[in-house]
Amino acid sequence: MNAAGSIVGTRAIGGCDPEAAICARGIVRDFEAGQSTIRVLHGIDCDIRPGEMTYIVGESGSGKTTLISIMCGILYPTAGEVRVFGTDIYKLSDSDLVRFRLHNIGFIFQQYNLIPSIDAAANAAVPLIAQGVPREEARERAKVLLERLNIGDQADKLPRQLSGGQQQRVAIARALVHAPRLVVCDEPTAALDASSGRRVMDLLREVAIAPDRACIIVTHDNRIFDLADRIIALEDGRITHDGTAMPDDH
Repeated sequence: MNAAGSIVGTRAIGGCDPEAAICARGIVRDFEAGQSTIRVLHGIDCDIRPGEMTYIVGESGSGKTTLISIMCGILYPTAGEVRVFGTDIYKLSDSDLVRFRLHNIGFIFQQYNLIPSIDAAANAAVPLIAQGVPREEARERAKVLLERLNIGDQADKLPRQLSGGQQQRVAIARALVHAPRLVVCDEPTAALDASSGRRVMDLLREVAIAPDRACIIVTHDNRIFDLADRIIALEDGRITHDGTAMPDDH
């Protein structure tokens, strides 16, 4: 039993591509519901390759958010193995896993998760400050990203003074400010108009995609499907499609 309250499978799945940004093998996730157990993921095998923007799509309840949470070390699997840039993350101690995420992964959450008592620049600077970067330097680096996201003039405002779209852009700046090797986004364009959404996706591609970096995007936004290098479709906790374009039946 681990700190997250789940039992992690001990069987090594193997077969991981050493060049993969993420290699997930045999990923199972169960949730307790009263006297019942609900299986949300059914033995997922999946590689995320560096240098690509990979979309994960599917209906609500298909397991998308659960899968990305497991692939980036937020939610323990019931069984299976996940390697991120060669590191078997669920064999790390809880404290080492936190440090690994801090230095390697940037998150853009659907609910933004901004700290209400500090301004936009300070929110965007949080990962740098956690890494030990001096506050003023971290703040200035965060402001540069806010400017690129066209909200530099909002840097001194608290989250409650920002629109939903502005809050989302602060969350995006926070995810990118420490130049992580993996960026994981849950509906990054949901609160944005078409033009702003394209601008955000262009920035993600510019900052998050490189030969040694990867980006995963969970989205329902068909306005940006054409920007994906690869699309993985989930249905009822199973992968039903993995290709360079959306299948005709989605």
